[in-house]
Formats: sequence, structure tokens, C-alpha cells
Amino acid sequence: MNYERVNEIIKTYSVQDIRAAFRAVIPTKGVRIDKPNKIIPYIEGYANEKQEYFLVVTLDTSLKIIDVHEICKGLLDKSLVHPREVFRAAIIDSAKSIIIAHNHPSGNNTPSYEDVEVTKMMKAAGKVMGISVLDHVIISGNGYYSFQEQGEL
Repeated sequence: MNYERVNEIIKTYSVQDIRAAFRAVIPTKGVRIDKPNKIIPYIEGYANEKQEYFLVVTLDTSLKIIDVHEICKGLLDKSLVHPREVFRAAIIDSAKSIIIAHNHPSGNNTPSYEDVEVTKMMKAAGKVMGISVLDHVIISGNGYYSFQEQGEL
């Protein structure tokens, strides 16, 4: 691991550049995600952001990560997301399934009404497209909430 390079980037580059550096240090491709908590290391960099970010993790037929995509950057308390952007990433990656995720800048991991509705919408769109939505994870500086772990997906 090249810590000197990471430290150099932290001092001189943007948040996006820093995320790219950590992606280089922490490999994502090929990691098997068979439990909701296994996705956390690959999205926790968004936990303390001041704005919402909506992510999609694309998975192959063996539940191995293909890629982690930043779909949109939202407002202080919400992100505007549409299935076409989420599933575009999945289609380009030839994904069999996806995990959707976003952060809650407030630190409260409890899903909002909008979070529940987005989950339902993505699951329905995925069913039509033949791409399974395996989980929706909400992350913050206070931990995470998994719709799958809570039996809500």
C-alpha cells in the first residue's frame, strides 16, 4: 500500500480524487458480497458527506463486485434519483444484480418515506429488467441501515 501517495493526494486534491486513490488502495472488483455488512467498506467513504450521494454497486452472477458507481449528488437531505441512471450503470456493467446505497448527512440511518418509495421503485424496475435489487443500504457516521437485514426487501 502506497501511504505516501495517499497522503500527497489528501493534501492537494479534491474529494473525488481522494476517493479514486482509496479505490486504488482498496480493491473492489471481484470481492464477493454475500452479506449486507460486506458492502460497507466500499461505501463508507460517503458516510460523513454533507450532501446525499446515491450509489449503485453492480454485481456479477457470483455476487462479486463489478464496480461502485456514484449516480448522483443531492441536496443536504435528499438526492433525486431515477431508475434510468441506476440501471444504466448495471446494464453497461452487464450486472446480474445491484445494491443501491446512499448516505444520510444527518447521521440518522432510519429510512425516510422517500427512501422506502425509492426502494420499491428500484425493485420494480429491476424486476422488469431482470436485474435484482439485493439491498438498499443507508450509511452515515453513526453506522448503517440495510433494508435486507431488516426484512424489508
